[in-house]
Amino acid sequence: MNATEKYKMWCERVTDAQIKMQLESMKNEPSAIENAFYKDLEFGTGGLRGELGAGTNCLNVLTIAKVTQGIAERMRACGQRKVAVSCDSRINSDLFKEKVACVMAANGIKAIVTRELMPTPFLSFLTRETGADIGVMITASHNPAKYNGYKVYGSDGCQLTDEPAREMIEYINKVEPFDVKTESFEKYLKRGDIEYASEEITEKYLACVAAQSTGSANGLKVAYSPLNGTGYKLVPEILRRAGVEQIDVVSEQSMPDGNFTTCGYPNPEKAEALKLGLALAEKKGSDILIATDPDADRIGTAVRHKGNYRLMTGNEIGVLLTDYILCCKKKNGTLPPKPVIVSTIVSTGLAEKVAKEYGAEFYSVLTGFKYIGGIIGELESKGEQNRFVLGFEESYGYLSGSYVRDKDAVVASMLVAEMTAHYLKEGKTLVDRIEELYAKFGTYEHKLKSYEYPGAEGNAKMRALLSDLRKNLPAKLGDSKIVKTVDYLTQTEADLPKSNVLSFEAENGSKLIVRPSGTEPLIKLYITAASTPEENEKIFKAVFEQVEKMFA
Repeated sequence: MNATEKYKMWCERVTDAQIKMQLESMKNEPSAIENAFYKDLEFGTGGLRGELGAGTNCLNVLTIAKVTQGIAERMRACGQRKVAVSCDSRINSDLFKEKVACVMAANGIKAIVTRELMPTPFLSFLTRETGADIGVMITASHNPAKYNGYKVYGSDGCQLTDEPAREMIEYINKVEPFDVKTESFEKYLKRGDIEYASEEITEKYLACVAAQSTGSANGLKVAYSPLNGTGYKLVPEILRRAGVEQIDVVSEQSMPDGNFTTCGYPNPEKAEALKLGLALAEKKGSDILIATDPDADRIGTAVRHKGNYRLMTGNEIGVLLTDYILCCKKKNGTLPPKPVIVSTIVSTGLAEKVAKEYGAEFYSVLTGFKYIGGIIGELESKGEQNRFVLGFEESYGYLSGSYVRDKDAVVASMLVAEMTAHYLKEGKTLVDRIEELYAKFGTYEHKLKSYEYPGAEGNAKMRALLSDLRKNLPAKLGDSKIVKTVDYLTQTEADLPKSNVLSFEAENGSKLIVRPSGTEPLIKLYITAASTPEENEKIFKAVFEQVEKMFA
């Protein structure tokens, strides 16, 4: 069926009042119908993410039911009988959480659900702790309010890798959403088919986070923003346990709110999202601002340095945590033999240099924390999970410890607070320490540029651009000759899954990585310069001019 035919069928068969209103609102807008129905929302290795609304290409109770029914059928085929479910603060997240639980219960699968919204890493912990076969988290991470999403985890608490995701897709594609029937959430709850997660699990999770402590945050003053998301309870609690003297929370962003009215893009990577936090930090004289994204798996930071607040990048915090944790563990005698640091191919190369100073093994994996979780799983299979010290992504996600298999802003908040307090006692800030590392290893600077291609037309253009790039590989990166090109769809030198990623390295040390987002209609460009600040500026200028011609 084409988009118009699908639209007519939905108009005839939908009974949900909200979806019926949305269908009615687009009846005289052919482009809206096309974008809503030109394809089914794609379930990938990261799950689902899309705009809220009516249509096969949007998030609504019908698309949630379709995907969940497919997963349930695959679970039954594999003899799996338990699922853990949670959600973030987004619009309809609680509704979708209950829908997932009901569809699972209708298929004879026991659903353990959180009573309220919880961080994504807690869902990973809950899945492992309850012995669930699958975990489902309703979240769109740091995206704008019009989005929601659906992440799927394996029994190890790690997001699904490629093969099990492909198996699920086969089942999902066979489901007709209008055929999925359930009873009410309350009925399943009363019968015991759905069960709430116990409070004891939350406390056990916090204890596991606290066990990753490397010092104390005594005397520290922290300004904190949960950006209207799930960190609003657990992050202040772990900071108090770490000894933070003063915690000031941004009042306008202190409680869950899926409309994100104070920052349209609740992404702690972006300075705009931190404006209120910076104002509060200035007012209270905070040593550091910490902000967590709506599902509390990423953390943004700004450090008071010489009277002003400097935003730290995800790469900088990753390097600093690598250095700090390895150093502290070495000093207190808890550094394991052959410690392991894991990062991604799009993250800074500086972390590897720092890690090797401490004799650590460094793993570089594909983008996606599931690949970092995969390394932890491999270590665990050999009884060596204690070797895992830190995993991080340049996109502001960090994990220390193997109690979960996803990035965790709760533990990251604690460690960044302790690290800040540690250097303040030495008369330094985090800025001072990163500059010491730059002086020793070189000034690594990184820029991320994204090009958006929305809708059906944009999707086709994005595929064409990537195809053309492979057919016409550039000879130069900016003004420097390219000396190494890696296509991760065909490369054989690294033991990594095939991925739609291209990497270019130039003689002057600059680097460009091109990859389509797995969750948004974007092509992302990761650009590295590793010379002096003055030379880096020239390199970025030349590369930006080049990529603008390629992707604009």
